Amino acid sequence: MRSETERTTACHDCDLLLQLPASAGDRACIHCPRCGALLHEQSDQALHAGTALALAGMLTFVIANSYPVLVLEIAGNRNAATLWQTALALQRQGMAEVALLVLFTGIVMPALELASMLYLLLPLQLGRAPPGFPVVMRLRQLARPWCMVEVFLLGVLVSLVKLVHLASVRPGIGLWAFFGLIVLMAACASRFRPVQLWERYQACRIME
Repeated sequence: MRSETERTTACHDCDLLLQLPASAGDRACIHCPRCGALLHEQSDQALHAGTALALAGMLTFVIANSYPVLVLEIAGNRNAATLWQTALALQRQGMAEVALLVLFTGIVMPALELASMLYLLLPLQLGRAPPGFPVVMRLRQLARPWCMVEVFLLGVLVSLVKLVHLASVRPGIGLWAFFGLIVLMAACASRFRPVQLWERYQACRIME
């Protein structure tokens, strides 16, 4: 029979079922004995780091969507467009489906993932349980696979290679910001600890 002081969990990398103590005591981290994946982190460093990375990611996201991605000069004519302006141009050219795909994967879903992480992390760091915590956790899980900023940047790089012989093409501030956004979102995902957040959420509810 399983002890009341233990809880069952599955490794998120190799699916090994493990019995973990309900309280890790002085153990800062618990790793999977089969694959070495981090299963539990006792300290609040991951929470603090995740919050800082999410805030930096949101700021970078705003910069990336406020400044031009590319600056194109042809025969003295200079054109510069942000990502949402590019989507509008695609819609005006009769490619509404492509425009919606760009907006959905490059703007809406990354914004939703970053906003959901901030909604979860900031109150918990302040010792408060955010309303609708389970719903927002599921929403973040749904948004994560649809964030395809890196795919968009790959398309931009391919366009740069094809246009470099036809016009003067210079990367804008938005393009560099998108590169930074990719790094920050990957770092956010690596520091996001659902188990730790659920434990903190339950503790905050008890204190309230």
